[in-house]
Amino acid sequence: MKKSKQSYTVYFAGELFNHKHLIGNAYLAEAIYEKSHGRFLCTLPQDLEPRGRTQRAIRDHNVRTLLACDLALFNYDGAELDAGAVVEFMLAKCADIPAVLLRSDIRAGGYGPDPWNLMSSHFPRTVNVVTPSLAAYTAIMKRRHRQLDEVMRLAGQHSSADAQRLCEQVATLCVRAFERVLAQEPVMPKHLREEVYHWLALMPGLRGKEKALRKELERVLEQKVEKDLL
Repeated sequence: MKKSKQSYTVYFAGELFNHKHLIGNAYLAEAIYEKSHGRFLCTLPQDLEPRGRTQRAIRDHNVRTLLACDLALFNYDGAELDAGAVVEFMLAKCADIPAVLLRSDIRAGGYGPDPWNLMSSHFPRTVNVVTPSLAAYTAIMKRRHRQLDEVMRLAGQHSSADAQRLCEQVATLCVRAFERVLAQEPVMPKHLREEVYHWLALMPGLRGKEKALRKELERVLEQKVEKDLL
């Protein structure tokens, strides 16, 4: 199935616990937008403004946003995978959302074919991007520093430029992965999708009236069908 060159929203699932996470998420999301010429627009959970400040309100808002997005990118870095990202990945697969799993961590993890727990592998309509970031950063640094004045190099004034190039490389890999996963056919049978999305309106236990939740997910499904995603 050939996809048109329309734009797509991407749910960006990643850790939000310190400034490195927040800055890294923001830089990568912007680089993805630029490298795709606006084709892929990432929605960062750190930028969402839920109705209410309770943990339940934040969780519900993130679930709604995930289900409404066209694709999803899951940051699978860390010695242990972030539990929230894994839960969101499972929800995305229940909704047959095209997904990309990104790991830039140099540490190996898990015991299967991928550097994470086996139970997150082998899901359909999913593309992996595994790129050891430290090795890539070192290679970029060496290329740039061959051309730098020694004093400037020691001052570390070009480290941010090296990091930006690394971010652009990762973004390019993600954009290619998005295109690959978009080319894959939906897994969910057409005759089941209305029932599945009615169930998704109830399964997460979102707060709200059942009728309103079902209508909300019906609109989400219609939008995905219009974009030829389901």
